[in-house]
Amino acid sequence: MKLLPLPPYAPELNPVEHVWDELREKYFHNHVFDSLDALEDQLEVALRTFESNAPMVKSIVA
Repeated sequence: MKLLPLPPYAPELNPVEHVWDELREKYFHNHVFDSLDALEDQLEVALRTFESNAPMVKSIVA
């Protein structure tokens, strides 16, 4: 095993950043919510979709 130093700021090297990009692009793109509850509901829908589709998540973070 060889440790590689990462730059101080490198979101493209962090797999979870790709998940957030996918969430923003597919579920929150250009959308204004009426309330915080509406935003949370949309986030729940998105995360449940991710939870039920493991191959999609794997393709995003791999």
